[in-house]
Amino acid sequence: MGKAGRDWGQIYSIYGVDDWHTPIFLLIHAIFFSILSVLFLVYFEPICYVFRHFLPGPSAARFAAGFTGSVTALSAICLFCAAGNIFYSSVSLHWEMAQRMVNAVSDWSSVKHALDLGCGRGILLNAVALQLKKSGSSGRVVGLHPTPTRSLSTLRTAGLEGVQEYVTCRSGDPMRLPFSDNYFDVVASAAFVHTVGKEFGQKTAAAAAERMRVLGEVVRVLKPGGVGVVWDLVHVPEYVNRLRELKMEDIRVSERVTAFMVNSHVVSFNKPSQHFVGPNEVRLDWRLNNLC
Repeated sequence: MGKAGRDWGQIYSIYGVDDWHTPIFLLIHAIFFSILSVLFLVYFEPICYVFRHFLPGPSAARFAAGFTGSVTALSAICLFCAAGNIFYSSVSLHWEMAQRMVNAVSDWSSVKHALDLGCGRGILLNAVALQLKKSGSSGRVVGLHPTPTRSLSTLRTAGLEGVQEYVTCRSGDPMRLPFSDNYFDVVASAAFVHTVGKEFGQKTAAAAAERMRVLGEVVRVLKPGGVGVVWDLVHVPEYVNRLRELKMEDIRVSERVTAFMVNSHVVSFNKPSQHFVGPNEVRLDWRLNNLC
């Protein structure tokens, strides 16, 4: 059984695996290397004989054959682990992290507008909608994804979860969110921001600038006093630094969670209601041109 009384089989049947090509690719190679390692074990002596044609002496040939067989077996184990972790991270872990993210918001009954940035199949989107339904809120959650064809499949999962009346989906550019300033009470995003700018290369300055632009948009559309929650991979320290530059409050970073074979964290923060400079109150301006 999964958290919140959910059966993992039911969750997988609703959401499926988005990028199933990757675990299948890894699994096929894991099986291939497993077969090779078994062949090395069963036909070790004939393989040693073959190695003797390339190496001087029987000892060197046996060592080379044994070393090659060991590396093959270890490769098979690593590939099986990688395939399993990606399969687990795609749905089961994603669901668990979505529950952690919704728990970062103390009072859902007062939430009127929420945004799931990069909603994908709707795991986090529906978790937010279920929380709104459970709290008796009249609020709604918008799922935004850059791919226009994603909306229909996401709305289908919302229907299967019984929260379709709480959910709206639309496509849009995450670097120029199609929403007005200070619109949402809650903005959440799960394993999405790190994909922005990947065409430039994950470690390039251009990609980092694109990610920071998205984070600036998250802050812009968030209401003063609103809550932002981001679960993402690899680049979380960058987000924390940027949020500090933007004077966000109560920035919290969760413990490390291994997802998709890399480190991930949940970052939550509050947008301050106002900012004071000297004796006069000055409201913060989060417009996009001030976040570059």
